[in-house]
Amino acid sequence: MAVLDTFSLKGKVALATGGAGMYGRQIVTALAEAGAVTWTASRNLPALERFVASLRSRGLEAYAAAFDQAEERSIRELRDRILGESGGVDVLVNNAVSRPMLKGYADEAARFADSMAVNATGLFVVTRTFGDVMAERKSGSIINIGSIQGMIGPDPTIYRGTEMSGWYPDYFFHKGGMVNFTRFVASYYGGSGVRCNCLSPGGLLTERHPEAFVRQYSDRTFLGRLAGERDLMGSIVFLASDASLYVTGTNLPVDGGYTAK
Repeated sequence: MAVLDTFSLKGKVALATGGAGMYGRQIVTALAEAGAVTWTASRNLPALERFVASLRSRGLEAYAAAFDQAEERSIRELRDRILGESGGVDVLVNNAVSRPMLKGYADEAARFADSMAVNATGLFVVTRTFGDVMAERKSGSIINIGSIQGMIGPDPTIYRGTEMSGWYPDYFFHKGGMVNFTRFVASYYGGSGVRCNCLSPGGLLTERHPEAFVRQYSDRTFLGRLAGERDLMGSIVFLASDASLYVTGTNLPVDGGYTAK
């Protein structure tokens, strides 16, 4: 097989949770463009259905489903639907995230617990549910979408002159834990031919970002800019495909050099 052919996802079934958000749209698009039968699931089914319709209009095979990552029953129902309609799952991208601590470090402890129900317990349950399916088939790729904020502490200087801040303890907690959970999962399923890696993006440019933040963040990176709407796609396809068959237990920063500076 030619090396470029190993990047193809034709014949594979992929699931990306949280597909309608900032990172989710390019993750789902990448999987579908690479040839996978691509499922995406979240609580916001109407947004997913609109997005999936745009992909199908391009001739890509994509499907939307509703699920709540805080509910184990909902996760099992999603598994059963995908297995029933597509016959299996070869790729799982854990991208769903909840951000309930709107008041940041000063928020109520209950909001931290709400965050962990989705971002920690829910992550574990969805990984085990679909990882066990892959293990039975002796192959598969699990990709956890982390963050540079799971690798380093917050830098308040990038927020100077704005109303933004980085004081969200739950996010740093669960994204940091995700990196080592990736190593655990890679070890647990390795003997069954299932790989698990973490991809840690940097900031993604949006129209809502104040000019001061964009400038200060960009100065913090080697490449001098925030991520664009296609900057995660190549890394996703690499980790999902047979091109990375001997890669597991890793954390790949896709951050323009933010964490290397």
